[in-house]
Amino acid sequence: MGKKVLVLGLSKSGIAAAIDVKSKGADVYITEGKEPKEEYLDEITKLKSMGIQIETGGHTDDFIKGSDYAITSPGIPPKSEIFQKLNKLNIPIISEIEYAYRNTQIPFIVITGTNGKTTTTSLVSHILSKNFSAPACGNIGIPPTSLINEKHDFLVCEVSSFQAEMTSQFKAKIACWTNFTPDHIDWHGGLENYFNAKAKLFLGSQSPEYSILNAQDKKLLEFSKKCKNVILFDDDKDCYIQNNTIYYKGEEIISLADCPLIGHHNYQNIMCGIAIAKLIGMKNEDIRERIMSFKAPNHRLEKVREMNGITFYNDSKATNPEASIVAIDSFNNVDVALILGGRDKNTDLTQMCNSINKHINTVLLIGEATQRFEENLIKNGFSNIIKERSMEDAIDKAISLKPDVILLSPACASFDMFKSYEHRGDVFKDYVLSK
Repeated sequence: MGKKVLVLGLSKSGIAAAIDVKSKGADVYITEGKEPKEEYLDEITKLKSMGIQIETGGHTDDFIKGSDYAITSPGIPPKSEIFQKLNKLNIPIISEIEYAYRNTQIPFIVITGTNGKTTTTSLVSHILSKNFSAPACGNIGIPPTSLINEKHDFLVCEVSSFQAEMTSQFKAKIACWTNFTPDHIDWHGGLENYFNAKAKLFLGSQSPEYSILNAQDKKLLEFSKKCKNVILFDDDKDCYIQNNTIYYKGEEIISLADCPLIGHHNYQNIMCGIAIAKLIGMKNEDIRERIMSFKAPNHRLEKVREMNGITFYNDSKATNPEASIVAIDSFNNVDVALILGGRDKNTDLTQMCNSINKHINTVLLIGEATQRFEENLIKNGFSNIIKERSMEDAIDKAISLKPDVILLSPACASFDMFKSYEHRGDVFKDYVLSK
């Protein structure tokens, strides 16, 4: 290969790319702006033993100069210092998924969107694995580069806007856009830039064989007119719900009662999975069987157990009000006790309070956000509020109320009481399962 390749960021994707590039004979340099995390120290030793050069704690000019191109980790924004340096030196920058695409013949199935990406990616991989080797990868935590030298029929790749931004040749076989709502505005420098980063995956030379888009999202429905070979889900023609059953082009696939995921947002995720499976030729009965055997990813409206007529759901991944609204709106005509709170992100709570008024009987507040959340709930006409000091106390109190559902969907970060949203969800699950 004889090239100097710069890898930006000592991350899972950066490490996978560095190892693969090195195996092809290039000189590889990893530059990391921060001091390395302890968990990567053994990895650094291994990488250095392979002849890979590494610098941490900054990006020096001598280390960067002479690079033929750079592969970036998804967390580094375009306005960063290292991007500015590389642009001045006219060094091309690509994402790790772009590198993976250029170095494999395995077709990609892409899932992008503001919400629902991880669940949909996991579900699609699970459905396809009935008949194919189709591992989940990408933003879900497994770099596609780590899979490109294996034998697979498809790579089911969750693609964030960060990853999409740095593509130029990447072309999926099938690309699915779940929804579009404002997010990552600072990173992209504006809402339209955020939209356009994802739109790249569907247009021009990067157009996939098939584009699957959400018909209920007005912006995506309008955008679909620019795309080729469009399949719309949640419409009245391609993939839709009728009489509590999901159909694909008139064929009955699965009843909502048989779906393991609840809430309309999850039914949309399932419709995405059905459309993809049908496009690559799977049988209806196989699709139905795989949907029924799917389990929600941890901490995403995850059913934990049923006990004494109460069903417990862990939605600890809901770290902002918008995510909690999706969970809250999934329940109709049942008595729900909602555990809410944590480290406040100080976002507007009006819409969430409106959803709570429609769907929730009791709110149990924990964590630093308690006072502001209580004030906003009362201001918006909801007063059945209980304040507790710990997760365990909140669960015990909720159980004593004998509701139909106890839902943890905090609408907050976790760092006031827990190490992460995963830790928070695990504490909830462990305590519920100990009962």
